[in-house]
Amino acid sequence: MKLIRNELLYRDDHIAIEYNFIEDWIYVNWRGYQNYDTVVAGCEKMLELMKFHACYRILNDNTRVEGQWSAASKWGSDVWLPAMREAGLQWFAWVYSQSVLSRLSTDKMVKLAKNPDYVKVFDHTDLAEDWLRSKV
Repeated sequence: MKLIRNELLYRDDHIAIEYNFIEDWIYVNWRGYQNYDTVVAGCEKMLELMKFHACYRILNDNTRVEGQWSAASKWGSDVWLPAMREAGLQWFAWVYSQSVLSRLSTDKMVKLAKNPDYVKVFDHTDLAEDWLRSKV
């Protein structure tokens, strides 16, 4: 059996973005401590790659995120999520970090965005994957 790997689209110290050929979604793996600048840069790169690859389902994995990044929550809800949606975003599965502060930052952004129906937050990656698979 041949293992098919994701295509790495972008990587820096805070984020890795891959295209999953089998599932036809973009997998975004955030790592470490985030702040306003790293969140904005990562989100802008995600938007750019989503448009370039015309792939409108996102698996946003915060499992390895530490600490809070709530300074970027308002920007994310007011600027970035609307830009993603306008560019064609269909479904956004968001996996919580184990860090309580990061979880609170996620909740803040989603709440400020008025809980859009195309964004769903999960405690486990496998549940997020199942939800995205149901949205074909």
